[in-house]
Amino acid sequence: MVLNCNPFIDKNHNNTLHAGSCYVRRRQCPAVKTVRAVVVTKAVIMALTRLERAQAWILSACTGVLFALFRLLSPRRSRGFTKLIPVTNPLLMMSAMQLAQRIRRREVSSVEVVQAYIDRIQEVNPLLNAMVQDRFAAALLEAAQVDKLIEEETGGEDVLEDRLPLLGVPLTVKEAFALQGMPNTAGVVSRRGVLSVGDAPPVALLKRAGAIPLGVTNSSELCMWSESHNHLYGICNNPYDLERTPGGSSGGEGSILGGGASVIGIGSDIGGSIRMPCFFNGVFGHKTTPGVISNDCQYPPASGRHEDYLSTGPMCRYAEDLLPMLRIMAGPNAHKLSLSIEVDLRNLRFFSIPHDGGSPLVSAVDEQLLQAQRRVVERLESDLGVKVQEVRLSGLKYGFQIWDTYMGLPNKEGKRPTPFQVLMGEPGRPVWPVWELAKWMMGRSPHTMAAIGLALVEMTSSSKPSPFILKQKEKLQKEIEELLGTDGVLLYPTHPHLAPKHHHPLFTPFNFAYTGVINILGLPVTQCPLGLSVEGLPLGVQVVTGKLQDRLSLAMALYLEKTYGGWRDPGAA
Repeated sequence: MVLNCNPFIDKNHNNTLHAGSCYVRRRQCPAVKTVRAVVVTKAVIMALTRLERAQAWILSACTGVLFALFRLLSPRRSRGFTKLIPVTNPLLMMSAMQLAQRIRRREVSSVEVVQAYIDRIQEVNPLLNAMVQDRFAAALLEAAQVDKLIEEETGGEDVLEDRLPLLGVPLTVKEAFALQGMPNTAGVVSRRGVLSVGDAPPVALLKRAGAIPLGVTNSSELCMWSESHNHLYGICNNPYDLERTPGGSSGGEGSILGGGASVIGIGSDIGGSIRMPCFFNGVFGHKTTPGVISNDCQYPPASGRHEDYLSTGPMCRYAEDLLPMLRIMAGPNAHKLSLSIEVDLRNLRFFSIPHDGGSPLVSAVDEQLLQAQRRVVERLESDLGVKVQEVRLSGLKYGFQIWDTYMGLPNKEGKRPTPFQVLMGEPGRPVWPVWELAKWMMGRSPHTMAAIGLALVEMTSSSKPSPFILKQKEKLQKEIEELLGTDGVLLYPTHPHLAPKHHHPLFTPFNFAYTGVINILGLPVTQCPLGLSVEGLPLGVQVVTGKLQDRLSLAMALYLEKTYGGWRDPGAA
């Protein structure tokens, strides 16, 4: 690797020297020969730092004023308590693979398992507002059919495991996916009454493997915001603190899983929509290498280049369920991931990036998250005997700009993404964002402030991409692919904050850059919980690998679950 001749010193990180994508300790850097070279370089960088600090101060001041107005005008919500009832049924504390095995062996019936989850949903969903439409009666009938099938099976347990690996196991599905007979609105009021006439391909594959859907779960309006809130179903709550967000857009799925009311689910991710909810709700999730799992039959459908960045993937409470779910959902493309090859973590190369380098648009990473990631590094080195290299990739600083630019680019046929204001108005005419804002201020708009804001930003944005950002992305893509190769694993924060209070993401709108930039790079990522913070909120980290190397991060999920305990019951936390 060629060392940039203009390194600079980050005083907050042990005098590590930045050199584009290469960080080396000062004593190891051959490019720094004289004190004068360092002084000149630092003077240039300090000028840039002052400008960036000014930008950060202006942004902070503006959002501070808006936040103060929000606090002044917002109605106060009082719940009296903010904890769920602890999980008491032992069936709710088993992985999907364990449940499937016990059902096949007739140690427990599918009806018993499905009923246990129905009871838990009915217990916690009035507090979470995670499941927005159930199919409990149909699920119990399907469970009874499963029990009858097992009773009549003459081929033995192995035959059932091979043909129907999830036989009798309950499943929840993000409402944006087509599930036959269930609503498919993505929280858009004008789509009220739209029902799916079939199943999305990954849903169909899971059902074909024996899983039994219990219902569909809440999301952000049009699946494009980091909080699951819409005016069709209302706001979804975090099981660890009902005053906080479960994230978005797969927040209902994260919430129902984190609340112990589901064991496996399906999410989609185009900017962190699997990883943020899994992080905020203390569960596991996987953003698959793009193109492996079908994205068909989701609403809104991918347009422009979105198909290159959108990934469908599994969400679950137990790490051992990730790989079998991924194998099933990938269908005919599963062979691309070589999931049958055993992974020895001791033979991998490990890297850690503690933050994005200091974007003025993004909040600083919470110290508890930095400490949690450092603890992972220490455990990897002590347990596995590996060396975890701390690196810096300067392009991550432009994560939001990269995501925003590439999300607006046309596809190979020259077609741009469907405008957000068109999606907001379907099946009718496009909405006028300025008019919707005026209506919202009078409490008359059917759209959320987040959706209106996104439409306003899109309407005023330039359609011409910045050459600088395009160059930064290409440079970052090359650096990270060279870094990871086929045996590299990268630890990177999922989000700079722990689960925020409701509506607070409106005032830190760019914080999803930590997840969004990974979508544009087209890399697979597994979100892993790392215990709880002092506030009792989930900690976590995203584990990134090279393209089609999904099995490496799934193996890391198993290791981290064993090391840190995985999901914690929020009622007992």
